Amino acid sequence: MQTQTPSVSLIRATSYEREALRESLETLLEPLGGMAAFVKSGNRVLLKPNLLTGARPGKECTTRPELVYAVAQMVIEAGGKPFLGDSPAFGSAKGVALANGYQPILEELNLPIIDFHGKRYQSVSEDFDHLLLCKEAMEADVVINLPKVKSHVQLVLTLGVKNLFGCVPGKMKAWWHMEAGKDANRFGKMLVETARTIDPDLTILDGIIGHEGNGPSGGEPRPLGILAASPNVFALDRAMVEILNVSPEQVPTVAASIRLGLVGELNNINFPHLDPDLVKIDDWRLPDKFVPIDFGMPRVIKSTFKHLYIRFIKEPMKAYAKR
Repeated sequence: MQTQTPSVSLIRATSYEREALRESLETLLEPLGGMAAFVKSGNRVLLKPNLLTGARPGKECTTRPELVYAVAQMVIEAGGKPFLGDSPAFGSAKGVALANGYQPILEELNLPIIDFHGKRYQSVSEDFDHLLLCKEAMEADVVINLPKVKSHVQLVLTLGVKNLFGCVPGKMKAWWHMEAGKDANRFGKMLVETARTIDPDLTILDGIIGHEGNGPSGGEPRPLGILAASPNVFALDRAMVEILNVSPEQVPTVAASIRLGLVGELNNINFPHLDPDLVKIDDWRLPDKFVPIDFGMPRVIKSTFKHLYIRFIKEPMKAYAKR
C-alpha cells in the first residue's frame, strides 16, 4: 500500500462520447503519470467494473461500457493485455455485461470476460486473516478498479472500496453478509481489508452519471459530471464523500479506512486538478430507507440458490435457445 501523500485527480466530465471521454481520461491520468505509469508491456490487466445486475439497463446501476472501452484501449496502447472480470451477486459476469450493452466493445477489442474463482489469501488483519478472494484479481499483473458512484441502502454509498467486494466469489458475498453483517463497523472493516489485500493499482471512478436514492440498483440516474482517479482507493473514496456532502463517519467503508489509518484528512491528500470543495454536490439523494446489512441464514441460502440457478440453468438455457 502507498505510504507517500496520496494524489486524487478530479476533473469535470460530462460526456460518454468516445473522443470526449478519451480526452477526459487522458487529462485525468496525466498528473498520475498517464496509463504508462501503471501498465507495462506484456502485463495482464484486470479491469474490474461494477457489473451488479442486468435487470435495470439504462438506470446507471453498472459501470458504463464506454468507460471500460476507453480504459481497455489505453491499456492496449500501453502494451498491456486487458481482460474483464466480476462476480455479480446474481448471474454471470458475461450475462450481466451483455444485458448492459457490452457486446460491441467485447467484440471490437476482442476483450475476454471471465467469472471469478476463489482462493484463500492472507490479509493484514487478524480479524479477517484468510479471505476467500478471486485468484484472477490476485494473480493479475495490474488491477484497474472501475466503480460507479452510487447510493446504497445498506452502506450509504458504494464507491471504490465497495466495488472490490466483486472480487469475492458470488456465493461468498451472501456468507460475508451473514458473518460480518450484524455490525456495520465490522462489515465496513471486512470490505476495507478486502480492498487492502487486493491493493488495486489504479481506481477510476465513473461519476459522469451516478445512481442516487435507493441504490445500488433501486435508485435513479443522476448527472454529476465528475471523473476521479487515484492509485489509492481509500483516498479517492474519502474525497468523494466530501464531494457528495456525506459525513465520512456515515459510510462504513470510509469510517473503517480512517480508523485503520489508511487515509487521513483531506488536507493530507494532493488534488492536482480540482479541490473537492469546488465540485461539491449539496443535493445528492441518499436512500430514503436503509436495509440492515445482516442477511441471516434463510436469506443467505435463498440468495445462494438464486445465484446458482441464474448462472448454471437460466443463462445457459437462454444461450442455447439463441442457437
